[in-house]
Amino acid sequence: MGTPLTIGDFSRMTHLSVKTLRHYHEVGLLTPAFVNPDSGYRYYRAEQVPVAQVIVRLRNLEMSVPDVKAVLAAPDAAERNDLIAAHLGRLEASLARTGAAITSLRALLEQPAGELVVERRSVRQVLGIGIRGVVDRADILLWWRGALGELHATVEAQQLDATGPSGGLYASEIFQDDRGEALVFIPVSGAVRSVGRTELVTVDAAELAVTAHHGSLDDADVTYGQLGSYVTRHELSVEGPLREYYLRGSNETADADQWLAEIGWPIFRAG
Repeated sequence: MGTPLTIGDFSRMTHLSVKTLRHYHEVGLLTPAFVNPDSGYRYYRAEQVPVAQVIVRLRNLEMSVPDVKAVLAAPDAAERNDLIAAHLGRLEASLARTGAAITSLRALLEQPAGELVVERRSVRQVLGIGIRGVVDRADILLWWRGALGELHATVEAQQLDATGPSGGLYASEIFQDDRGEALVFIPVSGAVRSVGRTELVTVDAAELAVTAHHGSLDDADVTYGQLGSYVTRHELSVEGPLREYYLRGSNETADADQWLAEIGWPIFRAG
C-alpha cells in the first residue's frame, strides 16, 4: 500500500489545504487512510491523490458536497457520467441566466433617453380561448410560454380562426404579493371545444394606456416601470389587470430581438 503520507505532504501533493482536508474528512467526502487514535493525526496514501484531484475539479465546477459524494460512490462509469452531465447541464443553465441578466443590465444602463410613446386605447370585449392559472411571480414566464404554446396548438388542432393577436391579463396581486391570477388568451371565431386547460373566455373591454415593448419579455419590467411612471404623471390609473398583447413572438421568429409586444395599463377616460 506504500508509505502513509502526513496531512501536510498530502496537502502539498493535492493543493488542498489542511483545513479543507479536515473538513472533507468531517463531512465524509475524503476519509484518511488512517487516523492515529492517540494523536489524532491523519494519514493518507498515494492512491488517494487521483480521488482528491477529481474532488478539486468537481468542486471548482460548484458541485455540492453531497453531489460529489454521489459521483464518487457511483457503482459504474455510466452512472458517474450521468451525474456529472446532469450537473453540467444545471451549470450551463445557470450561466445562461447570468448571461441574460448581464445583457439586460447593460441594455438598461445604455438605454438612450427619450420620450415614451404612449397611446390611449379603447379595447372592445372579445371572445376567445384561454388558459387561467394562479401563478407565482417567479414562475410567470415559464407558465406563460407553456400556456401560449398550448393555445396556439389548440387553435390549429380545432381549426379556429384567430381574430386578433394573443394576449395576457395579469392581476396586480402577482406583482404586489408574488402570486395571483393570470389569463393567456387568443381571440378566435368558430366553435371552441374546451380540452385540457383551454376554455372559452370573455376578455372584457377596457381603457388602456399602451406602449410597445421590443425584444424578450425577460426585461419587460423596464417597460412596465416606464409606462407606470407615465400613467402616474399624465393619467388616472384604475384597478384592473395589466394587459399584454403579443404582436410578434417565437411563433413568427426565433430571434428574440425581433419580438414585439404591447403593454397596457388600465386608466380612466371621461370621454
